[in-house]
Amino acid sequence: MVRRAMLGLSAAAIWIGSAAAQDAAPTYQADPAVYKVIFEDQNFRVIVATWKKGATDKPHSHPLPFVVYALDDCTVRVHNPDGTTRELKNQAGVATAGPITSSHTAENLGETDCRALLVERK
Repeated sequence: MVRRAMLGLSAAAIWIGSAAAQDAAPTYQADPAVYKVIFEDQNFRVIVATWKKGATDKPHSHPLPFVVYALDDCTVRVHNPDGTTRELKNQAGVATAGPITSSHTAENLGETDCRALLVERK
């Protein structure tokens, strides 16, 4: 019985360790060329994101609930670690909620820069 419990704990530790290894740094730490913190207090963090024409940002996470406010009309392709993708069509002046995400990248598919504000609740 002790051996079975130890095997179960070992398997759980390996699974937790591999899951943590897949987590990327938050946006503003992972790719400061794209994500810049413009305001932060004990409750909120506001980040401006600028994806240059045709650029893909570095792998990053969204560890907190957040809202995205599009500053430009543009299309971004999100690349997930499992190889799946999805396209997000941003409309200037529209806000949407974003999911907590352990890792992904975002690619600007447009012919111009794509900008957005991200507001994270801490």
